[in-house]
Amino acid sequence: MTYYDQDILKVYQNSFRSNWDLPALTEYGSDDVLSYGEFARRIARIHLFYQLIGVKPGDKVAMVGKNSVTWVITFMGTITYGATIVPILSDFNAHDAQHIINHSDATVLFVSQSIWETYDFDQMPNLKAVISLETRQVLAERTQKGEAAVERVIRNLTRRFRSVYKSGFNPENINYPDVDRNATAIINYTSGTTGFSKGVMLTYDNICGNVVFGIESRLHYEGSRALSFLPLAHAYGCAFDMLVPLATGTFITVFGKTPTPRLLLAALEKVKPNLVVCVPLILEKIYRKQIVPMITRRAIRWALAVPFIDGAIYAKIRNKLVEAFGGAFEEVIIGGAPLNSEVESFLYKIKFPFTVGYGMTECAPLISYTPWREFRPTSCGRTLPCMESKIVSDDPETIPGEICVRGQDRMKGYYKNPDATAATIDEDGWLHTGDMGTRTPDGTLFIKGRYKTMILSASGQNIYPEEIEAKLNNMPYVNESLVVERGKGLTAIIYPDYERMDADGIEVSQLTEVMERNRVELNTLVAPYEKIDRIQLIPHEFEKTPKKSIKRYLYS
Repeated sequence: MTYYDQDILKVYQNSFRSNWDLPALTEYGSDDVLSYGEFARRIARIHLFYQLIGVKPGDKVAMVGKNSVTWVITFMGTITYGATIVPILSDFNAHDAQHIINHSDATVLFVSQSIWETYDFDQMPNLKAVISLETRQVLAERTQKGEAAVERVIRNLTRRFRSVYKSGFNPENINYPDVDRNATAIINYTSGTTGFSKGVMLTYDNICGNVVFGIESRLHYEGSRALSFLPLAHAYGCAFDMLVPLATGTFITVFGKTPTPRLLLAALEKVKPNLVVCVPLILEKIYRKQIVPMITRRAIRWALAVPFIDGAIYAKIRNKLVEAFGGAFEEVIIGGAPLNSEVESFLYKIKFPFTVGYGMTECAPLISYTPWREFRPTSCGRTLPCMESKIVSDDPETIPGEICVRGQDRMKGYYKNPDATAATIDEDGWLHTGDMGTRTPDGTLFIKGRYKTMILSASGQNIYPEEIEAKLNNMPYVNESLVVERGKGLTAIIYPDYERMDADGIEVSQLTEVMERNRVELNTLVAPYEKIDRIQLIPHEFEKTPKKSIKRYLYS
């Protein structure tokens, strides 16, 4: 099903032509600004480079590195050439990254030099060339007889470029090829919590479904500002911090550092983006570290209990939070993971302009979204016009079942893995998401938890550990938690908030007593079959995937 019937490369061609003089890209902390015209010129240099070294449309190009302007140029230069980009999260260890490079059949690798130092070129026999993302120098190459030496091509590239564009590079020179909408544009390797990484094949049509929806929803628009701080190698950040903005004429500031709340808030204040796209973890940290200490003061608690006064206090908190995010945004879109229910409830109460969307890498990534003024608490938005959704349940509105989707955004399949593809996409084209939820007749989705993490109680009740964890994570000195089945009961594994303990003068010897009080209180908030039997404390953070999801399978 193709809903948005447009040629996505022509969308970029027209954007770069019409926004020629507008600012396109800069890196946070830098005064260098790339216009759309200069951006298009650098893309054309990549096209010429690929042509000269024998890269053909459909060939695979891998890239490993943190967010940067050159990362964006390389990504867009590859897909607008008709080749397939394989973006790899820079947090992958060398062994896993090399496996992905080999599995994807990549012939060229762009990589940060510091990361390359940990790789072994001999272990990646299909690579023709390895090129530095920072300097464009050739870090390694193995040229076949009769082929142009890559290093020589790069050395002579400026001269060759000038000979091709004798009158200079102008808007009319931007001409991107006609590509099959079902051709693979991106192979995005998941780092799921099951411990097995699969290459998701995303087509040009998948990109089109996400990008054109973003354009029509005015998530970004000509002259708007974006702060790109989510990993661009991840489908969520890629789509809404890069692909949609570049299709509209948005000015993107690329944030290449780790987005800690302190650094991120400083960047938001400076850039003042018109849309903020983030993951729950960021909002939850700001809520716990800045808002909770404020609203738990005795005087504030007393004032919040008084009618009319509470509204003024909530408005003040909302305004402070809006200013913290730059003060110029239409809304904050939260996705990538479930938002803590207590945080969501509070943000909704103070009328903070936020909404929660739902997606997955296999849908490039968006499945559902609702503008903040129409957002329904505890939901994750309405199913997109270019997508269909259904719940495998006898009563989809009240009895949770697996969420299944199909439509324009659904992937082609897993690269070189027909068994995994067949296990995920059924013969009617429905992609089985592995998420459990309910659905209203208008397509609004409500997620309960993952199908694989659901626990069946002794009495036959379905237990969604994520819902219990959300309550537990809001309790004193709990940094993060996992609820698992041990024997016939439930155990909560907790990594304590040592930073908060130090600030409050709580000793490690007091932790057992504190956590027992948490357990008792938690059991008053959950159903009888969801009660926690025991607490297990761990001294270190949970092991996570590069996308910062807990590897649950290690603790079950």
